[in-house]
Amino acid sequence: MAIDPVCKMTVDEKQAAATAVYQGVTYYFCAVGCKRAFEQSPEKYLSK
Repeated sequence: MAIDPVCKMTVDEKQAAATAVYQGVTYYFCAVGCKRAFEQSPEKYLSK
């Protein structure tokens, strides 16, 4: 299981609504909206 970096929900990698690769790391998202927010400002969500 992965943690959505935007909303912190637990996400099953096989059933993730969306994924994004940032600096060689794949991130999994519960919804497309979370992916969009992440892509606009990834450092905002990774620095927490």
